[in-house]
This record gives sequence, C-alpha cells and structure tokens, in this order.
Amino acid sequence: MRQTLHILRRLADGIAGLMMAAMFATFILQIVIRYSARLSWVPETFPFLAPSNYGWTLEFCLLMWVMLIFFGNAFVVRDRDHVTFDIIYNTVRPNVRRAFAIIGGLAVCVALVLSIEPTWDRFAILRLKRTATLSQLFGDWIRMRHIYAVYILFLVAVSVRYAWYVYRAFRKAPEVETHLPEGQE
Repeated sequence: MRQTLHILRRLADGIAGLMMAAMFATFILQIVIRYSARLSWVPETFPFLAPSNYGWTLEFCLLMWVMLIFFGNAFVVRDRDHVTFDIIYNTVRPNVRRAFAIIGGLAVCVALVLSIEPTWDRFAILRLKRTATLSQLFGDWIRMRHIYAVYILFLVAVSVRYAWYVYRAFRKAPEVETHLPEGQE
C-alpha cells in the first residue's frame, strides 16, 4: 500500500510538472510571437507566426494555472507544506491534540463535502459557455465547465485526505509537527 501511494504521489508530481512546463512553454511562445509581430516580414515569410494565430495562448496559460492550483493542492502539496498556526496545538497534551485534530479535520471534511453539490449546480450554467479562444487549440467541444471541473476533484480529494487524517487521529494521538525540512527532523 505504501509503495502504491508513493507511485501515485510521484505520478501527481509528474502531472503537475508537465502542467507547469506546458504553461512555461506557452508563455515563452507568447513572448516570441509578441516580439516577432513587430517585424512585419516575419508573418509574411512565415504565416504560421502571425499573431492572430496565437490568441489561445493567454487562455491556455490561465487554464494551466487553474488546473495547477487545484490539482497541486489536492495531490501534491503535503499538509506540512501549509502555513499553520500551531503554537497552542503543539503545547497541549496528546489527548487534547487528538481532539483538536478530530474536530478540525471533521470541520474541513464536512464543509468540503457539503460544498460539492452546490458547486456542481453552479457549474450547470458553465456547460453552455465556451472559451473565447481555446477552440483553436482543442476544438469546439471544450466548455468552461471542463476547465473548472478540477475544482470538484479538489473538493473530493481534500475531503478524503481530511477524512483519513481524522481516522488516524482516532487511532492514535497526532505527533507534534516540527515543520522542518526532510532530513532535519
């Protein structure tokens, strides 16, 4: 089980890395097109470099950014990577720490689970809206709901993570978090 989780974590890291690489490559493409547009002979000689062909790059960067934020926070960012205010948490007895972990974890889990259905209802209108320029890249099938559906994945994944955190807290008291880089613990 531990090896499977390790493989899944590495896969999520790779996917997030590919998203970041795609966003960076598109950003570099934007710069090249922007500066080559000042030279009138470039689009005349190389028609594929005409700036009008690259309106999709801005929306694609935004798409990658949205996907990266929610996918990354659901699967890549670890709990200890977050900023925490744990002065009280780390100074109380293990049983009180367990109660804090259970109450806090349940609050987050329940809030996220309860927000899934209303969020999906709001996405209903997005199934009708198309992106302005991504159809040049992906075709006419992509809708705004497809872009923001990663948020539902985020809600589900983080809910499961906090449910697992609560389950672990029931089994034994959570350890004191030191928030030191790996190897310095």
